[in-house]
Amino acid sequence: MAMMKVLVPVDGSDNANRAVAHVLALYRSDAQLDIHLLNVQIPIDSGHARLFVSPEELEDYHRDEGLAALAPARHILDEAHVPYTHHVAVGHVADTITRYAKEHGFDKVVMGSHGRTALLQRVLGSVAHEVLKRSTIPVTLVKPAAEG
Repeated sequence: MAMMKVLVPVDGSDNANRAVAHVLALYRSDAQLDIHLLNVQIPIDSGHARLFVSPEELEDYHRDEGLAALAPARHILDEAHVPYTHHVAVGHVADTITRYAKEHGFDKVVMGSHGRTALLQRVLGSVAHEVLKRSTIPVTLVKPAAEG
């Protein structure tokens, strides 16, 4: 069985943690997975901020915020003793996830979703919806369990 390279975009939310749990379940079912966690930080594009903050300080800020957002997902995989790689990127979230997946040769993207209706998603928009729409590789959306 060939190794599947899986990208799991995370933001520290419960939705992202559900996606990590889904990938963990796949891994435990003997799926051969090369798991990569990705957090995308929104760039600080204000000219005013750049007047007072050096590029190095900005890079440190994005890295620190990204690592904080990655922490819950990393904890889940560390506790399960599952190997993974983690990355922090900066950019428009959906575009960056889509581009990153394509440029790094991922086989699949697995990400959490709020599970909202299509109409609400259209009105509000969502990163998961945008990635699903733009991606040229398979995307699995993990939504919350139905309340019953």
